[in-house]
Amino acid sequence: MARSSRGGEADAFRDVPRSAESRSRTRIEFRVPTQAEPISHFTDAVQAGDLLFVSGVVPVDGERQLVGGDDVAAQARAVFANMGEVLAAAGCTFADVVKVTVFLTDVADRPLVNPVRQEVFGETRPASTLVEVAALVIPGARIEVEAVALVPR
Repeated sequence: MARSSRGGEADAFRDVPRSAESRSRTRIEFRVPTQAEPISHFTDAVQAGDLLFVSGVVPVDGERQLVGGDDVAAQARAVFANMGEVLAAAGCTFADVVKVTVFLTDVADRPLVNPVRQEVFGETRPASTLVEVAALVIPGARIEVEAVALVPR
């Protein structure tokens, strides 16, 4: 556990200085009209302060139809195209993304998805987590990606 400058574990989180600006609460929800309607109680992204949290994006069109068939690379392109629209709605680009979580139904698809990620992110290297899952909410979907971005000032 982290210790404060006084050395006590109980004080570890009390000694963090907080400016008036850091205490201000900003929360903005983004619902992008070109994206498929959420199938549950969530929105496309939420800005909290300087961070944008992008909900998991799946390879579907505006009518929630699977894009890319069984081709995971084509599905990844669709996911990142959709994510690009969500990021843009909040004034962000892929260069602003600081963290992604990639969900694959088969971790062996990673080598097929990586070139698509490189195309999208270019020189930007966000922190990343890859998780294999048994299934995704859209039948036939093999990939879902969520992201956190730093909103430019």
